[in-house]
Amino acid sequence: MAESAHAIEVRLALSRGAFRLDVDLQLPANRTTVVFGPSGCGKSTLLRAIAGLEPGARGRIRVDGTAWLDEAHALPPHRRAVGVVFQHAALLPHLSVDGNLRYGWQRAGASADLLATWIERLDLAPLLHRRPDALSGGERQRVALARALVTAPRLLLLDEPLSALDADRRAEILPYLEAVRREAGIPVVHVTHAIEDVARLADHLVLLEGGRVLASGPALALLNRHDLPTALREDAGVVLDATVEARDADGLLDLRTAAGLLHAHGSAHARGTPLRVRIQARDVSLALHRHDDSSVLNLLPVTLLGLAPLPGGQVLVRLSADGAPLLARVSQRSVDRLQLQVGQSAWAQVKAVAVLL
Repeated sequence: MAESAHAIEVRLALSRGAFRLDVDLQLPANRTTVVFGPSGCGKSTLLRAIAGLEPGARGRIRVDGTAWLDEAHALPPHRRAVGVVFQHAALLPHLSVDGNLRYGWQRAGASADLLATWIERLDLAPLLHRRPDALSGGERQRVALARALVTAPRLLLLDEPLSALDADRRAEILPYLEAVRREAGIPVVHVTHAIEDVARLADHLVLLEGGRVLASGPALALLNRHDLPTALREDAGVVLDATVEARDADGLLDLRTAAGLLHAHGSAHARGTPLRVRIQARDVSLALHRHDDSSVLNLLPVTLLGLAPLPGGQVLVRLSADGAPLLARVSQRSVDRLQLQVGQSAWAQVKAVAVLL
């Protein structure tokens, strides 16, 4: 089937007490859309409404041209070809991993190849005979992810699947979510409040605030906009596409980006592997001249595009590194001391350990 420009149309209104969700979205086919925003902005409510779990929702939902909700009817949840993974895996405790996978797979009548494919892709073969209570949090979420995928859904919904995991378990499952992003061949809508999830997983980004869409569009374009609330967060920064050029024996990667060659620490990747890097504004310092006599490995010539005052005597500096966006968060005293101004040339300095993969 030819890929349509927009696989998902969502026009929804839902009131709950003083809160009102009111969205109008066109989401891309066969891509991962991440819905991002603060707690209470309506992210999970939006996801539940798409799944058919919010009976008070009114409006229109179309997936690949099929109406799931309109003025005339609303498909019940079990008739929406959707896979859902929640914060907690909610596996059937009396069944093994294999039993949990086969339960949904058999009910959906999906192919045996699909079952085998996701068992392999998510590395579940060693876990098939275990019960859920013998799995780690990350393993349970991998099983829940596979359980959703083996039913051959037309849409995969992920409701903060990493929020209940500690840092080590999050790092364990993120590569599997990246594999789903690359290989599932269906649209994915992923709700999160973690900017690192957005940076690694999003093709398309929806920013929600107070139940309304603040912005919707290609993820990197929105992440790198300075006029959105993400630019004012303590962890504000930019996200760049990168390609691995080399890795040395100490784990230092050479990465080609639009901003220039960057050095970062990371796991082994083959030459040519595409990655994304995130550079936080607080990790970027500025100098008027290049300094090679320091431990900082990433030195990028930049042009100052703007200076925006922040609370607490800080300034957010917008930069262009060979046309690529970059942000620096510095003190007002530093701006005054260096006499920084728009149009000025400078050097951005970023430690290798501060380039986040």
